Amino acid sequence: MINREPVYITGHLHPDTDSVVSAIAYAFYKKTQGEQAVACRLGELNRETKWLLDRFGYEAPVLLKDARKTLAEIELDSPEYITPQTTVLETIRRMHECDRNSFAVLNEDRTIAGYVSKTDLANIALGDTAAEIELLRMTPLEDIVRTIDGKLIYSDEQTHCNGKVSIIAHNANGTSNYEIKDRIVIVGNDPQAHIDLIRRGAGILIAVWAEKISEDVIEAAKEYHCPIIISGHGSMNTSRYLYFAPPVSLIMTKNPVCFRSDMYAEDVGNKMLKTRYRSYPVIDEEGKLFGYAARYHVLNMKNRRIILVDHNEFSQSVHAIEKAQILEVVDHHRINDFATSQPVSFRNEIIGSTATIIATIFRENQILMPKELAGLLLGAILSDTLVFQSPTTTKKDRDAANILAALADLDIEQFAAEMFTSAAGDADLSISEMIVQDIKSFDINGYRAMISQNIVASVDDIRKRGKEIEADMRTLTNKKELDLLVVCFTSVMDDGSVFYSCGQHADICQDAFPDLPGETHSLQKGIYSRKKQILPALIQAAES
Repeated sequence: MINREPVYITGHLHPDTDSVVSAIAYAFYKKTQGEQAVACRLGELNRETKWLLDRFGYEAPVLLKDARKTLAEIELDSPEYITPQTTVLETIRRMHECDRNSFAVLNEDRTIAGYVSKTDLANIALGDTAAEIELLRMTPLEDIVRTIDGKLIYSDEQTHCNGKVSIIAHNANGTSNYEIKDRIVIVGNDPQAHIDLIRRGAGILIAVWAEKISEDVIEAAKEYHCPIIISGHGSMNTSRYLYFAPPVSLIMTKNPVCFRSDMYAEDVGNKMLKTRYRSYPVIDEEGKLFGYAARYHVLNMKNRRIILVDHNEFSQSVHAIEKAQILEVVDHHRINDFATSQPVSFRNEIIGSTATIIATIFRENQILMPKELAGLLLGAILSDTLVFQSPTTTKKDRDAANILAALADLDIEQFAAEMFTSAAGDADLSISEMIVQDIKSFDINGYRAMISQNIVASVDDIRKRGKEIEADMRTLTNKKELDLLVVCFTSVMDDGSVFYSCGQHADICQDAFPDLPGETHSLQKGIYSRKKQILPALIQAAES
């Protein structure tokens, strides 16, 4: 059964052409297998990769910043809500209808005005009597009418209600035994009692078991500014429902704890442990209600499903990769710190380009490849093998390139020249931009190291920028707190590379790639591969 949850396919940090194209091509393949695959990148694209994508009409992959899911990406409760004018009784009924224990209270623009939970509602019935009286004093007349299913007979702008409630029962002394001044008075269908209560200063008169109110009573109400309501219930239920008449604006929690939809669910879970609520409003980037997050949403959440291409070291992958559900790895680099809690499909070949492996997977499974995708994969192979000059190049890379060239109807030499000419345009970038566009972290004999490799048209042009190179390398070394920073400039036309190094252990690079007598930054003929030539030479020099 196909899992309908997205699977994110990504290359390494500081993506090169092989990394990006492999993600795009493998995502295409996975879609043919019914997966909801998403090609990703972990940084800005270099000029060569941008040119290649434009050449064949592909958009840049999605920028993936974290292996963890945001609240927007996990299951949440739907954004049901109430308004500040919703009464307590209406809120209780809505909670039963929606099977909810709480609601956000929204303004007209759907931003959050407050939050109401069952605990807040329970406090009305179980709380202090003085607080209940104050709530009723502040409750609008129309809310009282609506809550008791009543009919408003007379309203008055000079209402004088103190929030206290009296239920009048007839006896031999009439109503004289009751304190009713400024109170909400509940009484039966007795016009004479109505007039008497109004004249004695009743704040609001609620008549039960009555179909109409006499004109004499209404005239008295006008004189003494006493609103009159006919209740839709008997005395008992009228008195009970009255306390559910206040609008939630009077009891809601203002400035409640909210979470943004773009927050990582794991971080939200940690914050939830410090608060007492069961459910929390989630808002979008405009501050409007997006849904509700409960503890069980976060506890049952699983992080992203990820496939790694062109890398397997966690230090070169997306942030929090160790917390992701890693499904597969397709790579051609060394295996270093890779570990998972579950078995995964791991395909690692001694080969010049991950794109060669991806192209092979298409052929193995007899999947038709679009002409444009074949062109992309060809470009990636030529880029990573430096047009087959890299010592990592194998016969399988050459064979795959020839097949892809035929599918894309391209001449390899002409296409390679066109692509590398576009990449050489990076010479007009600042050195700091060039250094970080293809840089990787390594542990070399316990030293914190980074190696940057850049394809250039001419090493002579680069040497002219030596002072800029050294200054920018010092800045990056200090910023990253590196023991060793190595920057390699590789030229296919010059058939080799030149090296610059910085840091406390810069001498490691100088020992690995010594200058010729009387020269600085000598051209190291035939040096192309970071993983097969440069890194091993640095490790050997560090250990000697």
